[in-house]
Amino acid sequence: MKYVCKVCGYVYDPAAGDPENNIAPGTAFDALPNDWTCPLCGVDKEEFEAQ
Repeated sequence: MKYVCKVCGYVYDPAAGDPENNIAPGTAFDALPNDWTCPLCGVDKEEFEAQ
């Protein structure tokens, strides 16, 4: 399952992770640190929805 930022449309794909922010591939969305924010617009995890 992928997660989409409701503000800017960025897609977090757990299979890819977020290497630019030290999030390893295979990291589930629920396992992201609480202070992780959208790499494009900076909003909190609460602004993402499962797709």
